[in-house]
Amino acid sequence: VQLQASGGGLVQAGGSLRLSCAASGRAFSTYAVGWFRQAPGKEREFVAAISLNGDSTYNADSVKGRFTISRDNAKNMVYLQMNSLKPEDTAVYYCAADRFKTPQSMGVMGLRMHDYWGQGTLVTVSS
Repeated sequence: VQLQASGGGLVQAGGSLRLSCAASGRAFSTYAVGWFRQAPGKEREFVAAISLNGDSTYNADSVKGRFTISRDNAKNMVYLQMNSLKPEDTAVYYCAADRFKTPQSMGVMGLRMHDYWGQGTLVTVSS
């Protein structure tokens, strides 16, 4: 599976952005997909993940109520809708995929345990 993240950009605090993660390869519906982010000088952290068929999601506390993850298996796409953005959301955002994992497990796995990573997309939130 190859992943490509897009949709980042510059936005003012309080604004919104939607990130996209496009997947190529077979059996996309057998992969849970997650979003992670890495701010300058900080470790990469979990943001949100979604189950194989999209019926279950898991979000980090820092984004609950503001970010929504969704997927469209027919299009091999996963999205991260980000609302009420804050300057502390500024980071490079990455998507990752894990075969037959749950969203919750993606949130606690070590970063090196994930099956596939996409390249990042930069989100900058100005105050």
